Amino acid sequence: MASSRSVPNLAFRRLRAQRSPGEFAAAVRRAAREIGEQVACDARYIGRVEAGEIRCPNYAYERVFLHMFPGLTLRDLGFLPREQVRGRAARTPAPAPVPATNHTGDTSEESDVLRRAFMTTGPATVVAVSLGLGGSAEAAVPGPREAGSRRVGEAEVSAVEEAVRRIRLLDDRHGADGLYRQAAQPLRAAYALLDAGTPTRRSTAERLHTGAGELSISVGWLAHDSGRFDDARSHYAEALATARVANDPAVEAHAFANTSFLARDSGRYREAVRAAQAGLRAAAQLGSSRLLALLSLREAAGWAKVGDRAGCERTLARAIAYFDRGPSDADPEWMSFFGEPELEAQKALCHAALGDARRAARHVYRATALQDPHFARNLALYRAELATNLARAGAPDEAATAGHQALDLLDQVQSSRIHTRLAATVRALLPQRRLPEVATFLERHAATDPRA
Repeated sequence: MASSRSVPNLAFRRLRAQRSPGEFAAAVRRAAREIGEQVACDARYIGRVEAGEIRCPNYAYERVFLHMFPGLTLRDLGFLPREQVRGRAARTPAPAPVPATNHTGDTSEESDVLRRAFMTTGPATVVAVSLGLGGSAEAAVPGPREAGSRRVGEAEVSAVEEAVRRIRLLDDRHGADGLYRQAAQPLRAAYALLDAGTPTRRSTAERLHTGAGELSISVGWLAHDSGRFDDARSHYAEALATARVANDPAVEAHAFANTSFLARDSGRYREAVRAAQAGLRAAAQLGSSRLLALLSLREAAGWAKVGDRAGCERTLARAIAYFDRGPSDADPEWMSFFGEPELEAQKALCHAALGDARRAARHVYRATALQDPHFARNLALYRAELATNLARAGAPDEAATAGHQALDLLDQVQSSRIHTRLAATVRALLPQRRLPEVATFLERHAATDPRA
Protein backbone atom coordinates (compact mmCIF):
# COMPACT_ATOMS: atom_id res chain seq x y z
CA MET A 1 0.00 0.00 0.00
CA ALA A 2 1.30 3.43 -0.88
CA SER A 3 2.04 5.92 1.86
CA SER A 4 -0.62 8.55 2.39
CA ARG A 5 2.09 11.06 1.50
CA SER A 6 3.17 9.37 -1.72
CA VAL A 7 2.67 11.55 -4.79
CA PRO A 8 0.95 9.69 -7.64
CA ASN A 9 2.96 9.50 -10.84
CA LEU A 10 0.43 10.98 -13.24
CA ALA A 11 2.94 11.27 -16.09
CA PHE A 12 3.53 7.53 -16.07
CA ARG A 13 -0.20 6.88 -15.81
CA ARG A 14 -0.81 8.97 -18.95
CA LEU A 15 1.75 6.89 -20.86
CA ARG A 16 -0.18 3.72 -20.03
CA ALA A 17 -3.22 5.28 -21.74
CA GLN A 18 -6.07 2.77 -22.28
CA ARG A 19 -4.07 -0.34 -21.52
CA SER A 20 -4.72 -2.21 -18.29
CA PRO A 21 -1.84 -2.48 -15.81
CA GLY A 22 -1.43 -6.14 -16.83
CA GLU A 23 -1.31 -5.29 -20.53
CA PHE A 24 1.19 -2.52 -19.91
CA ALA A 25 3.36 -4.84 -17.82
CA ALA A 26 3.39 -7.32 -20.71
CA ALA A 27 4.54 -4.51 -23.03
CA VAL A 28 7.34 -3.68 -20.59
CA ARG A 29 8.51 -7.32 -20.57
CA ARG A 30 8.48 -7.42 -24.38
CA ALA A 31 10.50 -4.21 -24.57
CA ALA A 32 12.98 -5.66 -22.10
CA ARG A 33 13.53 -8.73 -24.28
CA GLU A 34 14.15 -6.47 -27.27
CA ILE A 35 17.22 -4.97 -25.57
CA GLY A 36 18.38 -8.08 -23.73
CA GLU A 37 17.10 -7.07 -20.28
CA GLN A 38 15.18 -9.25 -17.83
CA VAL A 39 12.54 -7.60 -15.65
CA ALA A 40 9.81 -9.29 -13.62
CA CYS A 41 7.23 -6.63 -14.40
CA ASP A 42 3.61 -7.29 -13.47
CA ALA A 43 0.45 -5.31 -12.82
CA ARG A 44 1.42 -4.82 -9.17
CA TYR A 45 4.69 -3.15 -10.17
CA ILE A 46 2.88 -0.81 -12.55
CA GLY A 47 0.43 0.03 -9.77
CA ARG A 48 3.28 0.85 -7.38
CA VAL A 49 4.87 3.16 -9.94
CA GLU A 50 1.62 4.98 -10.60
CA ALA A 51 0.90 5.29 -6.87
CA GLY A 52 4.28 7.01 -6.38
CA GLU A 53 5.76 4.22 -4.24
CA ILE A 54 8.63 3.76 -6.72
CA ARG A 55 10.17 7.21 -6.99
CA CYS A 56 12.96 6.07 -9.31
CA PRO A 57 13.19 2.74 -11.19
CA ASN A 58 16.22 0.49 -10.95
CA TYR A 59 18.75 0.54 -13.76
CA ALA A 60 17.20 -2.34 -15.70
CA TYR A 61 13.75 -0.75 -15.69
CA GLU A 62 15.27 2.63 -16.55
CA ARG A 63 16.83 1.19 -19.72
CA VAL A 64 13.56 -0.50 -20.66
CA PHE A 65 11.41 2.60 -20.11
CA LEU A 66 13.79 4.82 -22.08
CA HIS A 67 13.74 2.22 -24.87
CA MET A 68 9.93 2.22 -24.86
CA PHE A 69 9.68 6.01 -24.92
CA PRO A 70 12.64 7.34 -26.94
CA GLY A 71 13.38 11.01 -26.44
CA LEU A 72 11.92 11.12 -22.92
CA THR A 73 13.92 11.38 -19.72
CA LEU A 74 13.22 9.81 -16.33
CA ARG A 75 11.85 13.16 -15.22
CA ASP A 76 9.50 13.16 -18.23
CA LEU A 77 8.29 9.75 -17.05
CA GLY A 78 7.47 11.21 -13.64
CA PHE A 79 10.47 9.89 -11.70
CA LEU A 80 12.96 11.65 -9.42
CA PRO A 81 16.73 11.65 -10.10
CA ARG A 82 18.37 8.51 -8.68
CA GLU A 83 20.86 10.42 -6.51
CA GLN A 84 18.02 12.39 -4.93
CA VAL A 85 16.21 9.20 -3.96
CA ARG A 86 19.39 7.42 -2.86
CA GLY A 87 20.83 10.34 -0.91
CA ARG A 88 19.52 12.55 1.85
CA ALA A 89 17.26 14.51 -0.48
CA ALA A 90 14.79 15.52 2.16
CA ARG A 91 17.39 17.69 3.85
CA THR A 92 19.80 18.87 1.19
CA PRO A 93 19.86 19.37 -2.57
CA ALA A 94 20.64 16.34 -4.70
CA PRO A 95 24.37 15.77 -5.20
CA ALA A 96 26.28 16.00 -8.41
CA PRO A 97 26.29 12.57 -10.09
CA VAL A 98 29.08 10.23 -9.14
CA PRO A 99 31.44 9.85 -12.09
CA ALA A 100 30.81 6.70 -14.09
CA THR A 101 33.43 4.01 -13.70
CA ASN A 102 34.75 1.51 -16.16
CA HIS A 103 36.23 -0.94 -13.70
CA THR A 104 39.18 -2.88 -15.03
CA GLY A 105 40.42 -4.43 -11.80
CA ASP A 106 43.54 -2.31 -11.79
CA THR A 107 44.16 -1.13 -8.22
CA SER A 108 45.68 2.24 -9.09
CA GLU A 109 42.88 3.07 -11.50
CA GLU A 110 40.29 2.06 -8.94
CA SER A 111 41.86 4.24 -6.26
CA ASP A 112 41.79 7.20 -8.62
CA VAL A 113 38.15 6.54 -9.49
CA LEU A 114 37.19 6.34 -5.83
CA ARG A 115 39.17 9.48 -4.97
CA ARG A 116 37.42 11.47 -7.71
CA ALA A 117 34.04 10.06 -6.78
CA PHE A 118 34.49 11.08 -3.14
CA MET A 119 35.19 14.71 -4.08
CA THR A 120 32.40 17.00 -2.98
CA THR A 121 31.06 20.04 -4.76
CA GLY A 122 30.41 23.47 -3.32
CA PRO A 123 32.54 25.50 -0.92
CA ALA A 124 35.83 24.23 0.44
CA THR A 125 35.04 22.92 3.92
CA VAL A 126 36.78 20.89 6.57
CA VAL A 127 35.19 17.66 5.39
CA ALA A 128 35.65 18.52 1.73
CA VAL A 129 39.39 18.95 2.27
CA SER A 130 39.55 15.58 3.96
CA LEU A 131 37.90 14.11 0.89
CA GLY A 132 40.65 15.37 -1.37
CA LEU A 133 39.67 18.84 -2.55
CA GLY A 134 43.07 20.26 -1.76
CA GLY A 135 45.34 20.65 1.25
CA SER A 136 46.11 17.78 3.56
CA ALA A 137 43.68 15.58 5.42
CA GLU A 138 45.51 16.21 8.66
CA ALA A 139 45.17 19.96 8.21
CA ALA A 140 41.45 19.51 7.74
CA VAL A 141 40.96 18.34 11.33
CA PRO A 142 41.05 21.33 13.69
CA GLY A 143 43.35 21.16 16.67
CA PRO A 144 42.54 22.40 20.17
CA ARG A 145 43.56 25.99 19.44
CA GLU A 146 41.40 26.18 16.35
CA ALA A 147 38.33 24.54 17.82
CA GLY A 148 37.05 27.55 19.71
CA SER A 149 37.33 29.87 16.72
CA ARG A 150 36.06 27.65 13.90
CA ARG A 151 32.59 28.56 12.71
CA VAL A 152 30.38 25.61 11.79
CA GLY A 153 27.59 26.34 9.38
CA GLU A 154 25.56 25.10 6.42
CA ALA A 155 28.57 24.37 4.19
CA GLU A 156 30.26 22.10 6.74
CA VAL A 157 27.07 20.23 7.60
CA SER A 158 26.24 19.73 3.93
CA ALA A 159 29.71 18.33 3.36
CA VAL A 160 29.17 15.75 6.11
CA GLU A 161 25.85 14.72 4.57
CA GLU A 162 27.48 14.54 1.15
CA ALA A 163 30.17 12.23 2.50
CA VAL A 164 27.50 9.85 3.83
CA ARG A 165 25.69 9.88 0.51
CA ARG A 166 28.76 9.15 -1.57
CA ILE A 167 29.99 6.38 0.70
CA ARG A 168 26.64 4.63 0.31
CA LEU A 169 26.60 4.99 -3.45
CA LEU A 170 30.13 3.67 -3.86
CA ASP A 171 29.65 0.84 -1.37
CA ASP A 172 26.64 -0.41 -3.34
CA ARG A 173 28.72 -0.51 -6.51
CA HIS A 174 32.17 -1.59 -5.33
CA GLY A 175 31.96 -3.11 -1.85
CA ALA A 176 33.86 -1.97 1.19
CA ASP A 177 37.45 -3.16 0.88
CA GLY A 178 38.62 -0.32 -1.37
CA LEU A 179 36.73 2.38 0.52
CA TYR A 180 37.34 1.91 4.23
CA ARG A 181 40.66 3.71 4.59
CA GLN A 182 39.52 6.62 2.43
CA ALA A 183 36.39 7.05 4.54
CA ALA A 184 38.28 7.37 7.83
CA GLN A 185 39.37 10.98 7.17
CA PRO A 186 35.92 12.48 6.58
CA LEU A 187 34.74 10.71 9.74
CA ARG A 188 37.55 12.29 11.81
CA ALA A 189 36.73 15.64 10.29
CA ALA A 190 33.02 15.30 11.06
CA TYR A 191 33.64 14.65 14.74
CA ALA A 192 36.16 17.49 14.79
CA LEU A 193 33.32 19.72 13.63
CA LEU A 194 31.23 18.56 16.59
CA ASP A 195 34.12 19.42 18.90
CA ALA A 196 34.58 22.78 17.20
CA GLY A 197 31.35 24.18 18.55
CA THR A 198 27.61 23.96 18.15
CA PRO A 199 26.11 25.78 15.15
CA THR A 200 23.99 28.76 16.09
CA ARG A 201 20.87 27.42 14.35
CA ARG A 202 19.22 24.47 16.09
CA SER A 203 18.26 22.78 12.82
CA THR A 204 21.88 22.95 11.62
CA ALA A 205 23.12 21.50 14.92
CA GLU A 206 20.65 18.63 14.67
CA ARG A 207 21.73 17.90 11.11
CA LEU A 208 25.38 17.91 12.14
CA HIS A 209 24.79 15.37 14.91
CA THR A 210 22.67 13.21 12.62
CA GLY A 211 25.23 13.46 9.81
CA ALA A 212 28.12 12.57 12.10
CA GLY A 213 26.21 9.60 13.50
CA GLU A 214 25.24 8.34 10.06
CA LEU A 215 28.79 8.82 8.81
CA SER A 216 30.09 6.77 11.74
CA ILE A 217 27.62 4.01 10.87
CA SER A 218 28.62 4.13 7.20
CA VAL A 219 32.32 3.87 8.01
CA GLY A 220 31.53 1.15 10.53
CA TRP A 221 29.73 -0.74 7.81
CA LEU A 222 32.75 -0.47 5.53
CA ALA A 223 34.85 -1.94 8.35
CA HIS A 224 32.26 -4.66 8.92
CA ASP A 225 32.01 -5.65 5.26
CA SER A 226 35.79 -5.74 4.91
CA GLY A 227 36.23 -8.03 7.91
CA ARG A 228 37.47 -5.43 10.44
CA PHE A 229 34.97 -6.39 13.14
CA ASP A 230 36.66 -4.60 16.06
CA ASP A 231 36.79 -1.35 14.10
CA ALA A 232 33.16 -1.76 13.09
CA ARG A 233 32.09 -2.33 16.69
CA SER A 234 33.86 0.86 17.75
CA HIS A 235 32.26 2.94 14.99
CA TYR A 236 28.77 1.62 15.74
CA ALA A 237 29.23 2.37 19.44
CA GLU A 238 30.35 5.90 18.56
CA ALA A 239 27.26 6.39 16.40
CA LEU A 240 25.04 5.09 19.20
CA ALA A 241 26.58 7.51 21.68
CA THR A 242 26.11 10.41 19.24
CA ALA A 243 22.47 9.44 18.72
CA ARG A 244 21.76 9.35 22.43
CA VAL A 245 23.47 12.67 23.11
CA ALA A 246 21.38 14.24 20.33
CA ASN A 247 18.20 12.33 21.29
CA ASP A 248 17.96 11.02 17.71
CA PRO A 249 15.97 7.76 17.64
CA ALA A 250 16.47 7.31 13.89
CA VAL A 251 20.25 7.15 14.16
CA GLU A 252 19.91 5.04 17.32
CA ALA A 253 17.73 2.48 15.51
CA HIS A 254 20.18 2.41 12.59
CA ALA A 255 23.14 1.87 14.92
CA PHE A 256 21.36 -0.98 16.70
CA ALA A 257 20.40 -2.60 13.38
CA ASN A 258 24.04 -2.65 12.30
CA THR A 259 25.26 -3.72 15.73
CA SER A 260 22.89 -6.70 15.62
CA PHE A 261 24.16 -7.66 12.17
CA LEU A 262 27.76 -7.40 13.34
CA ALA A 263 27.07 -9.43 16.49
CA ARG A 264 25.59 -12.20 14.38
CA ASP A 265 28.58 -12.23 12.02
CA SER A 266 30.90 -12.22 15.05
CA GLY A 267 29.26 -15.24 16.67
CA ARG A 268 27.61 -13.26 19.50
CA TYR A 269 24.11 -14.44 18.72
CA ARG A 270 22.27 -13.44 21.90
CA GLU A 271 23.78 -9.98 21.61
CA ALA A 272 22.37 -9.89 18.07
CA VAL A 273 18.90 -10.56 19.47
CA ARG A 274 19.22 -7.93 22.22
CA ALA A 275 20.57 -5.26 19.88
CA ALA A 276 17.74 -5.85 17.41
CA GLN A 277 15.18 -5.61 20.20
CA ALA A 278 16.73 -2.34 21.37
CA GLY A 279 16.56 -1.06 17.80
CA LEU A 280 12.87 -1.98 17.63
CA ARG A 281 12.20 0.09 20.75
CA ALA A 282 14.00 3.08 19.25
CA ALA A 283 12.21 2.66 15.89
CA ALA A 284 8.73 2.33 17.39
CA GLN A 285 8.19 6.10 17.30
CA LEU A 286 9.45 6.65 13.74
CA GLY A 287 6.47 5.36 11.73
CA SER A 288 8.49 3.18 9.33
CA SER A 289 7.14 -0.35 8.92
CA ARG A 290 10.08 -1.25 6.69
CA LEU A 291 12.55 -0.30 9.42
CA LEU A 292 10.60 -2.43 11.90
CA ALA A 293 10.69 -5.26 9.37
CA LEU A 294 14.46 -5.07 8.99
CA LEU A 295 15.06 -4.98 12.73
CA SER A 296 12.71 -7.95 13.16
CA LEU A 297 14.73 -9.84 10.56
CA ARG A 298 17.89 -9.05 12.51
CA GLU A 299 16.24 -10.48 15.63
CA ALA A 300 14.98 -13.57 13.76
CA ALA A 301 18.50 -14.28 12.49
CA GLY A 302 19.81 -14.15 16.04
CA TRP A 303 17.17 -16.62 17.24
CA ALA A 304 18.00 -18.91 14.33
CA LYS A 305 21.67 -18.87 15.20
CA VAL A 306 21.00 -19.93 18.81
CA GLY A 307 18.79 -22.74 17.48
CA ASP A 308 15.50 -21.32 18.72
CA ARG A 309 13.23 -22.34 15.83
CA ALA A 310 10.04 -21.12 17.48
CA GLY A 311 11.54 -17.74 18.31
CA CYS A 312 12.90 -17.40 14.79
CA GLU A 313 9.65 -18.33 13.05
CA ARG A 314 7.58 -16.05 15.30
CA THR A 315 9.88 -13.08 14.68
CA LEU A 316 10.17 -13.85 10.98
CA ALA A 317 6.37 -13.80 10.65
CA ARG A 318 6.33 -10.41 12.35
CA ALA A 319 8.98 -9.11 9.96
CA ILE A 320 6.98 -10.23 6.93
CA ALA A 321 3.83 -8.60 8.31
CA TYR A 322 5.67 -5.31 8.77
CA PHE A 323 7.19 -5.57 5.28
CA ASP A 324 3.81 -6.22 3.69
CA ARG A 325 2.54 -2.88 4.97
CA GLY A 326 4.66 -1.37 2.22
CA PRO A 327 7.06 1.56 1.99
CA SER A 328 6.34 5.02 3.32
CA ASP A 329 7.92 8.45 3.38
CA ALA A 330 9.04 7.71 6.95
CA ASP A 331 11.47 5.04 5.71
CA PRO A 332 15.09 6.13 6.32
CA GLU A 333 17.17 7.08 3.30
CA TRP A 334 19.79 4.43 4.10
CA MET A 335 17.21 1.67 3.67
CA SER A 336 16.97 1.99 -0.11
CA PHE A 337 18.73 -1.41 -0.34
CA PHE A 338 15.90 -3.07 1.60
CA GLY A 339 13.36 -4.40 -0.83
CA GLU A 340 12.01 -7.80 -1.72
CA PRO A 341 15.44 -9.23 -2.68
CA GLU A 342 16.90 -8.46 0.74
CA LEU A 343 13.79 -9.81 2.46
CA GLU A 344 14.22 -13.09 0.60
CA ALA A 345 17.93 -13.18 1.39
CA GLN A 346 17.27 -12.66 5.09
CA LYS A 347 14.68 -15.44 5.09
CA ALA A 348 17.31 -17.66 3.48
CA LEU A 349 19.85 -16.86 6.21
CA CYS A 350 17.34 -17.87 8.88
CA HIS A 351 16.46 -21.17 7.21
CA ALA A 352 20.11 -21.95 6.55
CA ALA A 353 20.95 -21.37 10.22
CA LEU A 354 18.12 -23.73 11.17
CA GLY A 355 19.60 -26.42 8.91
CA ASP A 356 17.13 -26.26 6.01
CA ALA A 357 19.50 -25.67 3.10
CA ARG A 358 16.99 -26.57 0.40
CA ARG A 359 14.45 -24.03 1.65
CA ALA A 360 17.21 -21.45 2.10
CA ALA A 361 18.32 -22.01 -1.51
CA ARG A 362 14.81 -21.32 -2.81
CA HIS A 363 14.64 -17.99 -1.00
CA VAL A 364 18.10 -16.79 -1.96
CA TYR A 365 17.55 -17.83 -5.58
CA ARG A 366 14.55 -15.51 -5.59
CA ALA A 367 16.77 -12.79 -4.13
CA THR A 368 19.23 -13.14 -7.02
CA ALA A 369 16.42 -13.05 -9.57
CA LEU A 370 14.90 -9.87 -8.12
CA GLN A 371 18.06 -7.91 -7.29
CA ASP A 372 18.82 -4.69 -9.15
CA PRO A 373 22.29 -5.08 -10.78
CA HIS A 374 23.15 -1.60 -9.43
CA PHE A 375 23.60 -3.22 -6.02
CA ALA A 376 26.52 -5.29 -7.29
CA ARG A 377 27.86 -6.12 -3.83
CA ASN A 378 24.53 -7.53 -2.67
CA LEU A 379 24.05 -9.49 -5.89
CA ALA A 380 27.48 -11.09 -5.53
CA LEU A 381 26.71 -11.91 -1.90
CA TYR A 382 23.36 -13.50 -2.78
CA ARG A 383 24.96 -15.64 -5.46
CA ALA A 384 27.63 -16.80 -3.02
CA GLU A 385 24.93 -17.67 -0.48
CA LEU A 386 22.99 -19.50 -3.17
CA ALA A 387 26.06 -21.53 -4.09
CA THR A 388 26.65 -22.54 -0.47
CA ASN A 389 23.04 -23.57 0.12
CA LEU A 390 22.85 -25.54 -3.13
CA ALA A 391 26.02 -27.39 -2.19
CA ARG A 392 24.61 -28.27 1.23
CA ALA A 393 21.30 -29.27 -0.36
CA GLY A 394 23.04 -31.85 -2.56
CA ALA A 395 23.05 -29.97 -5.87
CA PRO A 396 26.80 -29.62 -6.58
CA ASP A 397 26.61 -28.73 -10.28
CA GLU A 398 24.07 -25.97 -9.65
CA ALA A 399 26.18 -24.77 -6.73
CA ALA A 400 29.25 -24.52 -8.94
CA THR A 401 27.30 -22.52 -11.52
CA ALA A 402 26.13 -20.06 -8.86
CA GLY A 403 29.69 -19.86 -7.56
CA HIS A 404 30.96 -18.94 -11.03
CA GLN A 405 28.31 -16.19 -11.21
CA ALA A 406 29.53 -14.79 -7.89
CA LEU A 407 33.13 -14.86 -9.10
CA ASP A 408 32.07 -13.01 -12.25
CA LEU A 409 31.23 -9.97 -10.09
CA LEU A 410 34.45 -9.87 -8.11
CA ASP A 411 36.10 -7.68 -10.73
CA GLN A 412 33.61 -4.99 -9.69
CA VAL A 413 33.23 -5.70 -5.98
CA GLN A 414 35.72 -5.86 -3.12
CA SER A 415 34.12 -7.44 -0.07
CA SER A 416 35.74 -9.74 2.45
CA ARG A 417 32.28 -11.00 3.41
CA ILE A 418 31.77 -12.36 -0.09
CA HIS A 419 35.13 -14.13 -0.03
CA THR A 420 34.17 -15.66 3.31
CA ARG A 421 30.88 -16.92 1.85
CA LEU A 422 32.67 -18.37 -1.18
CA ALA A 423 35.13 -20.12 1.11
CA ALA A 424 32.13 -21.81 2.75
CA THR A 425 30.95 -22.89 -0.71
CA VAL A 426 34.36 -24.41 -1.40
CA ARG A 427 34.28 -26.39 1.84
CA ALA A 428 30.80 -27.70 1.04
CA LEU A 429 31.84 -28.72 -2.49
CA LEU A 430 35.15 -30.40 -1.70
CA PRO A 431 33.59 -33.88 -1.33
CA GLN A 432 32.31 -33.51 -4.93
CA ARG A 433 35.55 -32.20 -6.41
CA ARG A 434 35.76 -35.01 -8.98
CA LEU A 435 32.71 -33.65 -10.80
CA PRO A 436 33.93 -31.61 -13.82
CA GLU A 437 31.80 -28.52 -13.12
CA VAL A 438 32.79 -28.51 -9.46
CA ALA A 439 36.48 -28.99 -10.27
CA THR A 440 36.41 -26.04 -12.67
CA PHE A 441 34.85 -23.79 -10.03
CA LEU A 442 37.31 -24.88 -7.34
CA GLU A 443 40.27 -24.18 -9.63
CA ARG A 444 38.92 -20.77 -10.58
CA HIS A 445 38.24 -19.89 -6.96
CA ALA A 446 41.74 -20.90 -5.92
CA ALA A 447 43.18 -18.64 -8.63
CA THR A 448 41.12 -15.61 -7.55
CA ASP A 449 40.98 -15.96 -3.76
CA PRO A 450 43.07 -13.09 -2.33
CA ARG A 451 43.68 -15.05 0.85
CA ALA A 452 45.15 -18.06 -0.96
